Amino acid sequence: MSNSLVLVLNAGSSSLKFALMDAQTGAAMLSGLGECFGLEDARISWKRDGQDKQELMFEQGGNHHEKAVELIVELVESMNVNDQLVAIGHRVVHGGEKFAQATLLNDSVVNDIDALSDLAPLHNPANVMGIRAAMKAFPALPQVAVFDTAFHQTMPQKAFTGAICNELYKEYGIRRYGFHGTSHYYVSREAAKMVNKPIEETSFISVHLGNGASVSAIRNGESVDTSMGFTPLAGLMMGTRSGDLDPGIIEFLMKKGWTHEQVFDTLNKKSGFLGVSGLTSDARGILEAMESGHEGAKLAFEVFTYRVAKFIGSYMIPLDSLDAVIFTGGIGENSLPIRREILKNLKLLGFVEDVAGNEAARFGNAGVIGASEMLGAQVLVIPTNEEFVIASQSAEFAK
Repeated sequence: MSNSLVLVLNAGSSSLKFALMDAQTGAAMLSGLGECFGLEDARISWKRDGQDKQELMFEQGGNHHEKAVELIVELVESMNVNDQLVAIGHRVVHGGEKFAQATLLNDSVVNDIDALSDLAPLHNPANVMGIRAAMKAFPALPQVAVFDTAFHQTMPQKAFTGAICNELYKEYGIRRYGFHGTSHYYVSREAAKMVNKPIEETSFISVHLGNGASVSAIRNGESVDTSMGFTPLAGLMMGTRSGDLDPGIIEFLMKKGWTHEQVFDTLNKKSGFLGVSGLTSDARGILEAMESGHEGAKLAFEVFTYRVAKFIGSYMIPLDSLDAVIFTGGIGENSLPIRREILKNLKLLGFVEDVAGNEAARFGNAGVIGASEMLGAQVLVIPTNEEFVIASQSAEFAK
């Protein structure tokens, strides 16, 4: 049995994803999801060592995050692995400029994370709630925060600086931070193995496509630009988020009587695939409806794939060369039609789909799905594993 088990906790505003993982191999002995916290149908489900999925409904009232952690403690203890458990790893969405790497948690660090809640009001308070519950439940174990934003702290100033009054940066920290850092970090390391180069000698464009989506330019293993910005609303069109838009639209809508809550609720929760199609935020639903002739779904597909291709093209600029474009995330790993259309939009850069490779690289299978002879670059699909990154970085503090 491994002596490097890490319990990974990923707390959302109304959810808690977790996994008990071997930090050396990435094998998960236990995994689960608590969801709908604070609502009548709050529940938690889990699966251990290949057994059937189990589920428990929570009673109303109380702190569901704490109740979930209490159940997770019981599950871990029932597995008799306490002697092998070396750390608790926490995903934290926003580390601002203060945290550029995984950090050992103590009361002071937790307070610093809490103080960054203005930058991620939906995420950091939930992350802190999960951290405090876990610190109470596992007081003797190292607790480690792994930040979504940390990987992007290597961006040069010209990439993270907004073209706005400098006082806004100095006083409020308004700049590009970027997110999905653990995903971009993981797939770039896996891509280096696939192209048979040291990570320090590589150039990649990493494309994480899911309900949230972002692109990152990665040179010599470091992020040099990324599409998400001060918040995860910027950049690509997403499941329900608008991505980049003219900021004058906000003023226009507010002059029409919209409240600031209405504006940002629309941009965050009613835009993207859902807004353009008028149908669904799920890419699978978009593709099914498009095949049935739904015009809104077809337009959503075209807007999304066009914008992803534009970002890929523009992210050639911060790189000196290109070894590969990497697709990852739920859509990037599984949606053959979306990947195919993106590559069609990149034909000027010489990209050609490998049809057989594209069909094979789905549902957990990595592979080569195309290439550009002109650029000497491959197109790869690599399933992401953010939990493994969190586990391995957390285990380092237990040595």
